Formats: sequence, structure tokens, C-alpha cells
Amino acid sequence: MTEKLEAAAALFDDAAAELEEAAKHARTAARHFRNGEVPRGAAHAWAVYGHVQAATESLAAQAREHARESNP
Repeated sequence: MTEKLEAAAALFDDAAAELEEAAKHARTAARHFRNGEVPRGAAHAWAVYGHVQAATESLAAQAREHARESNP
């Protein structure tokens, strides 16, 4: 595997890991909201958003790399 392909794969691995963490926090937030624990639910909801943002940044980095390398 070339260095560029490994770098691309690593970016997708990073995005997947962030999204998996986001899913865990989303389930926890739902549980807290169902139990009426609004502050705890909100804290986990914000964690979801942070992990999704991190995944988005990883994917955006891959998209920028693709844009630099692609021929119009």
C-alpha cells in the first residue's frame, strides 16, 4: 500500500472511531433524557456534537487531499 493510500485509510479510521464514540454518547444522552436527567443528557449531547465535528474534520481533510490530487 502506498503512503498516500495509508494516510487516506487512517483518516477514515479516525472518522469511524469518532462516529463510534458519538453513537455511544448519543445512547447515553437518550438514557439520561428518558430518566429526566437533563443536565447529564445535555452534557452527553454536546459530546455527540464534538465527536461528529471531529469526524467531519477528518473527512474534510481527506476531501481537501483528494481535491489537491484530482485532475479537473
